Amino acid sequence: MMPCSQLPKSKMRRFGLALMLPVALLGATLFPTQVQTATAQATAGNRPLTIRSDIQEYDAKTQVITARGNVQMFYPSRQIQATSAQAQYFSKERRIDFTGNVYILQQGANSIRAEKVTYLIDQGKFVALPQANRQVESIYMVEDAGNSGRAATPAPGTPGFKRSN
Repeated sequence: MMPCSQLPKSKMRRFGLALMLPVALLGATLFPTQVQTATAQATAGNRPLTIRSDIQEYDAKTQVITARGNVQMFYPSRQIQATSAQAQYFSKERRIDFTGNVYILQQGANSIRAEKVTYLIDQGKFVALPQANRQVESIYMVEDAGNSGRAATPAPGTPGFKRSN
């Protein structure tokens, strides 16, 4: 391989542009302590999906954004917020893979905690996997429509339950 100093200027410029283009597209700075932000936004009714992290990389060939370190995702139109150690946005597949202490909050109440979560954007579907020897935790706020505001009646066999004859 030829050292950079021996490359023709045109090849050096192309190489420099190839390195700088993903950085420019993601709004990266030279200061690693600042949080990087990428917002996927298109025309005609699409809504922004914002990912913030310590470091972000963009692969123009595969169209994959990889975010690492203190990852935060905001998707206001679907009322979704997420945090993780790493996230990869696969724009062609319209999929986001979160890894490392993943926490997803949807509609301000429902949540998922897992080691890995895949979010399929078009299907609005989450697939969660736990750490080894652990479980995924999901919390869903469920409205008790059949109760109509009355106090719950304990099930037979529970302390305090009395059968009326």
